[in-house]
Amino acid sequence: MLRLTELRLPLDHPEDALEQAVLRRLGIGASDLLAVTVARRGYDARKPAAISLVYTLDVELRDEAAVLRRCAGDPRVAPAPDTRYRLVARSPEPGPPRPVVVGAGPCGLMAALVLAQMGFRPLILERGQPVRQRTKDTWGLWRRGVLEPESNVQFGEGGAGTFSDGKLYSQIRDPRHLGRKVLEEFVRAGAPEEILWVSKPHIGTFRLVTVVEGMRAEIERLGGEYRFGARVVDLEVDEDRQLRGLVLEGGETVEATHAVLAPGHSARDLLTVLLRRGVSMEAKPFSIGVRIEHPQRVVDRARFGPNAGNKLLGAADYRLAHHCANGRAVYSFCMCPGGRVVAATSEPGHVVTNGMSQYSRAEFNANAGLVVGISPADYPGGVLAGVEFQRRWERAAFEAGGADYRAPAQRVEDFLAARPSTFLGDVVPSYQPGTRPADLSACLPDYAVAAMREALPAFARQVPGFAMADAVMTGVETRTSSPVRLPRDGAFQSVNTAGLFPAGEGAGYAGGILSAGVDGIRVAEAVAMSLTGQEVPAEWSRRRSEAALVYG
Repeated sequence: MLRLTELRLPLDHPEDALEQAVLRRLGIGASDLLAVTVARRGYDARKPAAISLVYTLDVELRDEAAVLRRCAGDPRVAPAPDTRYRLVARSPEPGPPRPVVVGAGPCGLMAALVLAQMGFRPLILERGQPVRQRTKDTWGLWRRGVLEPESNVQFGEGGAGTFSDGKLYSQIRDPRHLGRKVLEEFVRAGAPEEILWVSKPHIGTFRLVTVVEGMRAEIERLGGEYRFGARVVDLEVDEDRQLRGLVLEGGETVEATHAVLAPGHSARDLLTVLLRRGVSMEAKPFSIGVRIEHPQRVVDRARFGPNAGNKLLGAADYRLAHHCANGRAVYSFCMCPGGRVVAATSEPGHVVTNGMSQYSRAEFNANAGLVVGISPADYPGGVLAGVEFQRRWERAAFEAGGADYRAPAQRVEDFLAARPSTFLGDVVPSYQPGTRPADLSACLPDYAVAAMREALPAFARQVPGFAMADAVMTGVETRTSSPVRLPRDGAFQSVNTAGLFPAGEGAGYAGGILSAGVDGIRVAEAVAMSLTGQEVPAEWSRRRSEAALVYG
């Protein structure tokens, strides 16, 4: 099997054009080509009037060796990579102590699934509720302004990614093709097969609910066990700093010598527990800002020009970044085409925003985080000072919104003019349970406000209409990534607490559904290797860049 990359065709190419392009690229006849499979399809929209589709293809030939020799100088023709996943261990009989997975978000979900596939029968502890009950509880906040602190956008089966765009792409290095394993498991659980080959796959919230339930059923079929409403409130660690158990709310202790810690980026109470128990952690950068909304048709026209509305392209997205005079970086985060801004707080008296889309991406507005990078130097005061920094601005947004879970909102024209909004214009904010015209400068650090005011006109030069007067900014977006990282060693264990395996977004090792799922696989493999006496290969534990960790 050979892989061809960067094969470009017009947006409206006929069905047989793909095969003809392969024949031309390889210089072969039709009888020499046995099969063509699309491995990836994206598009190049840098020239909106002449958008091209960009293919990566796997092709089967009668004489692959001869074609490879002839194309030896072409970097876009090479043997196809082996993307099959292989289990690294198998639970012995009798089985070792049962591993525990804390958290049922995408990281914990994939960790539990891989452990179950290896025969280790994991126990999954999730503080929130099963995904369908959690969906009802989340709608309670959106429709009635009633927050359930243990069952909401942040807490519950499926994790924060369940109420998002369901994006399944990232910038992480993935030489072992573990992302492919994540996508294949999602498809087996009910996701559309196209996520295996479109360049920016997504599922959307409603379909994610079904996928999460399907994966739970498979984990249970393989011997795994779920316990919902099981919040970890303490650890038991012996004198050698070996994990011995997890204490649940109510006083029960779950024996555990190997625990995957994948609680997500909003489990602030658990971070306090870990700090009290001496688990090593460090402050890390994250970002803070707002959600910005435009009519989707404006973004479609700006990105696709006369091709706006083409079904192959779908709703247009964007990705923007600007380096400001004050040294700050402003960038778009977790852009949701045809979606809505959602209430994402997990604490009473706070307002937090996030973005969400359904699979169809058919709603009127586009939204994205408009966020500013900050570092631990901006919030001195200890390893958990970043948590208090987030809380400060979330409480400010709660008050500015009217102290009833409405969110403060401001027209872009007013924000740029440094005046409070007294009304909202043609762009109707999608945030529920509602918004209140306000001055967002009261809900953000001064340097973030200054940076965003500089960035908006710069972004409008890239996406015409981005700084339109009635575009709506809704605050605040604070949960872009975890404010801490739990350092781990080459075996993926905490550097000072044996048997504790920090993982995913909450531990500072992922930034989105796909990267969290990949990290879950890697940590599950490390747990299995520890339980079976194997060593983790050194190259598996190399740290990724911070840029990859905060990408959404």
